[in-house]
Amino acid sequence: MSRANAISLKKPRNNLGVIMLIGAVVVALFAAAYYLYTVQYRPSGRWAFFTELRTNPETFARYAIQPGARCGDAPFAFPTRGVILGLWDQSYHIGHRHTGLDIFSGTEPGLTPIYAAYPGYLTRLPEWLSTVIIRIPSDPLRPGRQIWTYYTHLADVNGNSFISEDFPPGTYEVPVEAGTFLGFMGNFSGNPSNPTGLHLHFSIVKDDGEGGFLNELNLRNTYDPSPYFGLRLNHRENPDEIPVCEGETTIDAWRLVNEGISDPSSLLSNSLGTGF
Repeated sequence: MSRANAISLKKPRNNLGVIMLIGAVVVALFAAAYYLYTVQYRPSGRWAFFTELRTNPETFARYAIQPGARCGDAPFAFPTRGVILGLWDQSYHIGHRHTGLDIFSGTEPGLTPIYAAYPGYLTRLPEWLSTVIIRIPSDPLRPGRQIWTYYTHLADVNGNSFISEDFPPGTYEVPVEAGTFLGFMGNFSGNPSNPTGLHLHFSIVKDDGEGGFLNELNLRNTYDPSPYFGLRLNHRENPDEIPVCEGETTIDAWRLVNEGISDPSSLLSNSLGTGF
């Protein structure tokens, strides 16, 4: 029999295993994408209230927390007046993980006062236009561990600072009590052409082990603020609801600063902004 007419006795190649492997990989990729979307990148249900918060004073008042408010026996009191829309470990875009909470007020830049949530020692580095940080030598939830509370966006779009004159650039280790006036809420982002929406960004930063603080921009360098405020501030555990005190609420007797307006709700439509 000639080679041309020979019948091959090789078994046909079985591609079923390869096809199944490819299918498994595709399914895994879809599952991973779905997880990232639902857990990390899906827009929070809180933003469904965004327009209403901007236009309806009653809705804003329903969710707004007052300065000095303390949920149950939480160690921290609320540092300003506003609605919490951004939570810890929330993602605003791919590759981003939010390191604290964002509190939006119903005013304009330079009007809503910010206060220290807990006693400590305040520092403002020479280059900081809109930021202060307070060292707490002993964590109230874990005595003996040092932590830092970080407050930022206390300046206008052009970097004109709203921080109290008591804390000029280059301030180091000034003792402050809970309720100490720190400055006013602003919308400074570092880029005048792309301001944040008017809000306070607050985070709890880990100590570097040498008496300093770690880089606040890295989620791993911060703590979940939920137990410190007695609020559901972890986005993974609360992806949709606006955090409010769910039990008894008390108000610390702070000496509050006048916001300078008689009807803060009248400014809502212009104050919440469109971004962070």
